[in-house]
Amino acid sequence: VSFRQPWALVGILGGGQLSAAEDKREYDGNGSTGLAVAQRDFITYDGTRFTVTAFSGWIKGVPHNGFKVEVSKGIILHLVDEVTSWLPGDRIVIASTDYSMHQAEEFNLLPCPECKSNQVKIDGSPLYLHIGEVIDGIDMRAEVGLLTRNILIQGEMEDSCYGQNQCQFFSFDTFGGHVKILRNFSSVHMSGVELKNMGQQILGSYPVHFHLAEDVDERGGYERPTYLDNLAIHHCFSRCVAIHGTHGLLVKDTIGYDTLGHCFFLEDGTEQRNTFYHNLGLLTRSGTILPSDRSEAMCLAIRSHVYGNYVPVPSTDCMAVSTFWIANPNNNLIENAAAGAQDVGMWYIFHRVPTGQSEGRYPEGQAEHTPLGVFYNNRVHSNFKAGLFIGKGVKTTRASAEDPREYLTVDNARFRPHQDADPEKPRVPAVIDGLIAFKNNDHGAWARGGDIVFRNSGFSDNGIGLTLASDGTFPTDEGSSLEVTRSIFVGESSNIGSQGGQNSYWGKGANGEYRTLPRNKTFPIRGFQIYDGPVRIAECTFKKFTPTVDRYSSAIGFFMKNSWQISPQNNVSQILMEKSVGLKVFFGRSGQWFGNNDNDGDKMSIFHDLDGSVTGYPDAFIGRADNYLLRHPGCLTVPRWNGVMCTGKFAQLYIQARRPENLTLSIARAAYHSHPLRLQGVNRGAPYQQYQPVVMLEQAYIIQWDGRAPEDIILYPINFNRGDWLHVALCYPREAVFQVVADIYQRRTGTVHSVKHYLAASSRASALNGTGERLFYFDRASGYLFVHLQAHEARKGHSYCSQQGCERIKIMAHMYPGDSWSCDPNPFPARPAAAQRPVSQHPAGLCRACGAPQLAITSTPSVKYIRIQIQSLSGADIQNHLTSAFIKINNTVFLFSRRGIFFVVLDACSGAVVSRRHFDTVTGENAASAITDYVQTFIKERSLVLVCSRDIADVVGSSEMSVFTRLGSAKPIVFHKEGSFAMLGYKGQAKPSWIKILNHAGYQKAASLQHYVPLKLKEYQCPTNVDESLKFAFSQNHSEHISAEPLAPRD
Repeated sequence: VSFRQPWALVGILGGGQLSAAEDKREYDGNGSTGLAVAQRDFITYDGTRFTVTAFSGWIKGVPHNGFKVEVSKGIILHLVDEVTSWLPGDRIVIASTDYSMHQAEEFNLLPCPECKSNQVKIDGSPLYLHIGEVIDGIDMRAEVGLLTRNILIQGEMEDSCYGQNQCQFFSFDTFGGHVKILRNFSSVHMSGVELKNMGQQILGSYPVHFHLAEDVDERGGYERPTYLDNLAIHHCFSRCVAIHGTHGLLVKDTIGYDTLGHCFFLEDGTEQRNTFYHNLGLLTRSGTILPSDRSEAMCLAIRSHVYGNYVPVPSTDCMAVSTFWIANPNNNLIENAAAGAQDVGMWYIFHRVPTGQSEGRYPEGQAEHTPLGVFYNNRVHSNFKAGLFIGKGVKTTRASAEDPREYLTVDNARFRPHQDADPEKPRVPAVIDGLIAFKNNDHGAWARGGDIVFRNSGFSDNGIGLTLASDGTFPTDEGSSLEVTRSIFVGESSNIGSQGGQNSYWGKGANGEYRTLPRNKTFPIRGFQIYDGPVRIAECTFKKFTPTVDRYSSAIGFFMKNSWQISPQNNVSQILMEKSVGLKVFFGRSGQWFGNNDNDGDKMSIFHDLDGSVTGYPDAFIGRADNYLLRHPGCLTVPRWNGVMCTGKFAQLYIQARRPENLTLSIARAAYHSHPLRLQGVNRGAPYQQYQPVVMLEQAYIIQWDGRAPEDIILYPINFNRGDWLHVALCYPREAVFQVVADIYQRRTGTVHSVKHYLAASSRASALNGTGERLFYFDRASGYLFVHLQAHEARKGHSYCSQQGCERIKIMAHMYPGDSWSCDPNPFPARPAAAQRPVSQHPAGLCRACGAPQLAITSTPSVKYIRIQIQSLSGADIQNHLTSAFIKINNTVFLFSRRGIFFVVLDACSGAVVSRRHFDTVTGENAASAITDYVQTFIKERSLVLVCSRDIADVVGSSEMSVFTRLGSAKPIVFHKEGSFAMLGYKGQAKPSWIKILNHAGYQKAASLQHYVPLKLKEYQCPTNVDESLKFAFSQNHSEHISAEPLAPRD
């Protein structure tokens, strides 16, 4: 090549001269030349054809050169469902599988005579990674929606926004068409319709709007219940389907894509018995109509309906736009996908009273007490705030001087479902069954209320996987529970994501490789977040929670900057922490995100490990390391957790204080009086302050204040069982005079009974002897008032108090101005901390029943999966002293320590291992012929074929091996000397989409595959008598190492 001569080459490293394409142009000195273009076509092992182009040249003295890699004949998508009705020219959308909903992409379909019934070919190449498989046990397959329908209804649009159409927020025309359905219609069955450019940023003008239609099913006299089926609502300007004052509607197989405001929308809070089945909503953007629709900028700018000069707070008043906005819990969500909203995927919101045109339709508070309809097998991902949110309500009063916020602003509410929506009747647990939540920027799911149960659910790559927040806090909540069972939590999965598409954070993952991250690259990722409680986690698996230099990531964490109570009844059991979990529990440290880590709830963080499956020690309570209210000499400190493990009996002491309400409380256990805990309290605007320390039962506690003691103090023993007790000493001025009364407060009726007055005792010992006499003792020398606090009534279930009501002691002190109120640190006899039962010296053994019973949480729960891992070794790996290649099936490991190629064959219908064979590629005679004979003769049809290698030499007998095309490769395999090879193949009539092949040269990283493979798919054509129990003898939760050295095939 001469000076400045354009030259281009595309070749294959080690492929020789015939594998290269080359081109060059002469440079004649005028500053411009033609382009030298070298181009070569390639095919991947899975059959995708692509073209690599290199080009070089000069244009007006400026060099132009570069490379292009393009799919040459379209990309074929493998779908779960048959799509033979989708035609060339139709338009589809592929959902994001990353944090940003803006990675959704549209394509046109191309003719594809080679496609199977579940395949389509698209024009162009995706800009982003769209996952098409189960990863780390969570189904992250991208949804694909057809946007084209035979019937098209569309608005006539102008080129840009005009008039009074909120043009300060939208550059485009938002004044589209709308379909409105009123009551007393004869029949409405809308199917196979495409709606485009519909809706307006005006109340009541939506693409499809059922307006006050009341009952539209059999209950309303319709023999054929009303439905919307197979609609495509896209590029619309106000919602997708609005259901207003309408009950019993079926919405199924409908897509809502690229729309403004809540998409599938229930309006007034009265709408019940509606069913959303197998719908897809994605790219749900903010709108202007309701406060909850609005973005931050819209929230601050739209103030025409606030009172006076009130400035809305966007994060609490607005910013709640959701793909599914469910305003009454008595509706059904089944097999839906919320695949990207500006704020939330699915939000259950509560109207304390019906709003809008439905005012007065049900009594106050009914919606919050209404049992949940069916929630089954729904997916939420790529949402900015949360995938699923249960809790909060809307403001149901007009703006006023007392509350200047706009009508229908987001407000507080609690979900507390009871039978017949009657709080006097038993609770009815709300069951969230089969939720899949991944790549949500903040929360996978948040639920406040009780009782609520999550089960068979999967959480992956969320900022926080799941937070369960109690119905309330004592004394407003009588006690409820929340739990998650049979579920899988993943921190940083193998779905590394793609830069761009408004993804905010790209940084190093725990494995050192770059990936997209939630919230911020320093955000402390947590799988399950404990907040107040009681919450229960059982039969759950945690994977890939590992801290980095940038962030604390933990499987179990706590709500940060928490001022509220935390219950010692929070508990875990049958938990499996996989080896990839680097930090099981973390209590936080001062710094970014955690603040000073000094709020009352931060200090009181606690949970109970019932069986030792998290800590290794059964019946251990885990608290923060600096909480000496819990400690005793038998505790074990865990510095990495900032935690301490202790045994004992724990409950809560609830303290109300009046006059004044602004003091800091100091509480210490007598045995550790030099380590008091200081609590600020939670002043919620109530006429009292409240403090809620967790205490060890049958101990003595000292209470002081940072000022003169409050005049009125009430002590409630909560979560105490009958007979549980504490000794309490409270510091007062020496001249104080007391009235001490015990009573039982019935929270629901607000009544008091069983009033008993305490008498002054002659000594501390007589006041604290626990004989049942109601006595107090005030020691004027020390300034301490002593009381014996004991629960006399039986408590049931999760209730904070007994069924009779809440027992309490009221202390009313008359104090004189100027009295000294300083007290010594410890008025109790000095003695070392009592030796409680030490944390077990015999850690819990291997838990065979721990973890989620499912290997994978998928949207097709009837399909069983096996987990495959294949790790090959190259020649360089051997030189670096790595010794064993392996194939792992679930948790059974086949180790290979000899050079060559290794096969393990499974029956694709049952999962049973039917054969395994080693081929020596170094000394074996004609290994290529032996492999060919094995694949063609010994391996039966309907077989999963797993192949790995260890230090491949030249395969004797062939330069390329076409027999691998029988296992799913699109072309023959040419092994690389000292390279590595891994294959997940299939022998049979079908060519499943999960087939994977890696063929690496010696300088590349060793070939490694991990995949969840479905068994007994329809395309395998399994016989009907296959054993449903899956006959492979592999445990999911413990390892066996099975040598593959017996070389005879097992057929």
